[in-house]
Order: sequence, then structure tokens, then C-alpha cells
Amino acid sequence: MPNIKELNDFTTQVRRDIIRMVHKVNSGHPGGSLGCAEFFVSLYQDILDTKDGFDMDGIGEDLFFLSNGHISPVYYSVLARSGYFPVEELNTFRLLNTRLQGHPTTHEGLPGVRIASGSLGQGMSVAIGAAQAKKLNNDDHLVYSLHGDGELQEGQNWEAIMYASAKKVDNLISTIDLNQQQIDGSTDDVLPMGSLRAKFEAFGWLVIDIEKGNDIEAILKGMAEAKSLTGNGKPVCVLLHTIMGNGIDFMMHTHAWHGKAPNDEQLATGLAQNPETLGDY
Repeated sequence: MPNIKELNDFTTQVRRDIIRMVHKVNSGHPGGSLGCAEFFVSLYQDILDTKDGFDMDGIGEDLFFLSNGHISPVYYSVLARSGYFPVEELNTFRLLNTRLQGHPTTHEGLPGVRIASGSLGQGMSVAIGAAQAKKLNNDDHLVYSLHGDGELQEGQNWEAIMYASAKKVDNLISTIDLNQQQIDGSTDDVLPMGSLRAKFEAFGWLVIDIEKGNDIEAILKGMAEAKSLTGNGKPVCVLLHTIMGNGIDFMMHTHAWHGKAPNDEQLATGLAQNPETLGDY
């Protein structure tokens, strides 16, 4: 069994990393990053079955694709603290000619990053292609992906979602960060999507909800259930109910911090609410 306290301590440090990175360059996306911190920690510290060392082929291991690439701060923090690259490199976030750009890129060869992402709506298609490649290679490992709920307003997703079920891509687990917020407001105000469960099920997917998407134990339990549903002829969708800005009280439950950096005073408040656990970079 994973040590839940250690995973929670890891998450607290990741939250510190996120707001420090965004504050330093006065640019970035803290809200969604904070909301997905527990998910990323669970994924990289427990869920993914990966090999030692990183290679782009990804044969013989689980793969993860981040579609909503603007939440790169949480991605970079968890990758660094999981040993993919030096933690000190987080200091280079969003600086020119560095490996840690605002949206993940591949041309500089950052370990852990398999696709450039952030052009919303494209990650689902990539994940499906990777999952089909695993089947062709007789590789029984899984492909995981993460998508924003607002991102599902992009039409390309639904072509891919329809394709995945039609082609029985049953080695894919796609998680939707269901925080009901996007850059211009709530998803219901911008473009209501109705029941995502009903939509995915109508497109032939198996769907589970993780109602406590900021609780590590609930995430581990829910993702284990999702994994148990693979191999049954249908792709799997996880609806992860999260709180944007989770862990920093003035950032929570609002779209205002989707793409806004904290000032000096706000940084100090956020850090005080998340005491250092693993050491800052």
C-alpha cells in the first residue's frame, strides 16, 4: 500500500513549486495546476508502470499524455520530483531557450514529455494512436491521458472519442479534469456541455466518477477501478471532480486564477498555507 502521508507531503511541495514558478516569471497557469496536483502525484508516484530511464519509444511501459498543456507547472514539478530531471531546473520555467516552456515541448528533449501540447483538443487523438500502437506491438501496457473539461468544447475530441470506441481501443484511460472552470468563466456560462457521463457513454465508453478528485486515496481507488475495466472492448473515461486552485484558499473555486500569477504578498500567503515538506529548489 502506498504511504498516503508521504503522497500528501509530496503534493504540498508540488503546490509550493507551482506558485513559486509562476510568480517568478509573472506568467503561467496556477489554477488548473493546483487542482490537478493530487492526480499527478498519484499518477507518477504510484499508478504508472514505467521503466527506469526515459525513452521516446515507450515500449514495455505505461504512457501518459497531457492534453491541456497549459497546466505545465504541475507537470514539470512532479516530473522533476519523480527523478526525470533535476529539481533545480524548475528555476528555468518559461525562460527563453530553456526546456521548461509555458506549454510542454519536445524539441529540447525534456525527459517525461512525449508530445508538445496545449493546442487544445489534440491530446485525445495522440493518446488513441499510442494505444493502438501498443496493440500492434503486442504491448499490454496502458495509455493514460488528461484533458480539461473546457477543452472538450473542441470538436476534434468527439471525432477521436467516437473513433476510440469504434476501434475498441480498450487499453486507454482518459481522465477529464472536471473543475467546471475555464479561462473566461464557468464552463456552463461559456458553453454548457450537459452530462459528460451521458455523452461518453453514448459514444461507447465506460465511465467512472472520482467525486473527491483532490483526495489521494479516492484517486488511487478510482484509478484502480478504471484499470480493472480495461481490456473489455471499450475505452475508459474517468471524470475527476477537482477544485481549481485547490490548496490555496483565495485561488479556489474561481476561474480568476486560470492564467494569473500571484504577487509577492499572495505568494507569501500561499506558501504559508503549504509548509515546505521536501525542500524548495
